[in-house]
Amino acid sequence: MITLREKYPKTCQARPEQVAFNMSDFSYKAVNRDMGKAIHHYEMIAQGDRILVAVSGGKDSLTLLWMLAERLRRIPIDYQLVPLYVDPGLEGGFALKLQHWCQGLGLDLRVEYTDHAIVAHSEENRENPCFLCSRLRRQRIFEVAEELECGKIAFGHHKDDILETFFINMCYTGVMSTMLPLQKMFDGSFTIIRPLAYVDEDRIRRFAAHGNLPEFLNPCPSASISKRREIKAILAG
Repeated sequence: MITLREKYPKTCQARPEQVAFNMSDFSYKAVNRDMGKAIHHYEMIAQGDRILVAVSGGKDSLTLLWMLAERLRRIPIDYQLVPLYVDPGLEGGFALKLQHWCQGLGLDLRVEYTDHAIVAHSEENRENPCFLCSRLRRQRIFEVAEELECGKIAFGHHKDDILETFFINMCYTGVMSTMLPLQKMFDGSFTIIRPLAYVDEDRIRRFAAHGNLPEFLNPCPSASISKRREIKAILAG
């Protein structure tokens, strides 16, 4: 019988010895503690899991991938990481730089080149461009997860994201709902996990700064005018 590790030798496992950070740093301890609480509370990760990690290039998803790779060196559970970046098709993209960073973790980043952002900002689109682009990206993520036999999909949403999503849904749709830390999809075919669900954004920001995580400029023309930014400003007072 061929194992997943043999079938996907390059994308299965990070080389945690290449992940360097001061483990006594408060920002690391804070993120690691809160992330560990969420993982254990919801039993997000089990032995032999093959996890597709949705990487956007932002501090949240980079922190998530870094932490999931680092955990492999010190826990008895063995799981496999498959990072994925869905390129929206805009000029000024950073896919190659992101691939290089992932290689430093011992991981091969899968890049899906699309025209999602171009379609979302075209005259043919009558929806909110962010809504359409997000929906198309999520669809591609599920397609790749099925192709690569990943039963779990990890997103980098943190505690602030979950709170903001609640107010976005309440203010713009009249529905009181938000993202769940763990959610079964398509009759259990996939499980979405959000290991950063208990982590404050400010702690992630400090961790990314102290760990010198790369900063990638988002080329999307709608990046600065999203509903999430509006709600974030309101909540900030």
